[in-house]
Amino acid sequence: MYELVFWKYQEGIYLNHQLVYEALMEQQEVAGLEELPTAVILNRMNSVFSKWEKVDENSWKNPNGKGAFQIQITPQSIQIDCYGTEGKTMNLLVDTMSEFKCPLYDPQVPERYDEMSE
Repeated sequence: MYELVFWKYQEGIYLNHQLVYEALMEQQEVAGLEELPTAVILNRMNSVFSKWEKVDENSWKNPNGKGAFQIQITPQSIQIDCYGTEGKTMNLLVDTMSEFKCPLYDPQVPERYDEMSE
């Protein structure tokens, strides 16, 4: 499994990404993060991955190749667990979330890919 995590800071807020990630994984609310339009994001994912088989409300499987992913939602974050997913599909997930101004945090590295990263 490869994990992709997304959240959006409030204007002028910049926190320790690893600590934010850990709090979000514990389902904690984090002061300084925006609430996300989760229903709109899920609708967009449904549209972008309309050719994929929908396994359940938050899971998709590639019917014509390898890969699957599952989305876990909190009011402040979107976590996407990728299973055997190709790089181009993960890039599409990242690009879709960037439409909502939610940059990727890659906990495997760990690094957040936004304009504030050093």
